[in-house]
Amino acid sequence: MKRSKYGDDFLNWTRRAGRGLEREEAMRRVIHSIPFGKVSTYAHVAAAAGYPGYHRQVAQLLRREGHTLPWQRVVGAGGEIKTKGESEQVQRHLLKSEGVRFQGERVDMSACEYSFRMWEVWG
Repeated sequence: MKRSKYGDDFLNWTRRAGRGLEREEAMRRVIHSIPFGKVSTYAHVAAAAGYPGYHRQVAQLLRREGHTLPWQRVVGAGGEIKTKGESEQVQRHLLKSEGVRFQGERVDMSACEYSFRMWEVWG
């Protein structure tokens, strides 16, 4: 391995940054694959992207880049809307306008949860 003039810490950081960019691109691709009128959970998005256990990174990505992604289609486990305040109402409105059904405060996951098909996500 070639040594950097900036030291090993810099090399380790750049390797981690590269993996993070790949992970985020995979998560973006998965989020874009959720069809109109369907939802998925943060955990299922992470797993479908190839990063099980990275559900918090999905939330961070949506917080940072939600304006370019169909962010409203990603909900918490059991159909819980995790956003707070005004964005919670916006998410609920957007989902209802797509025809997503609710049972009380939660999305009706039995009717609206999307099951990922890996050949569509990675095709």
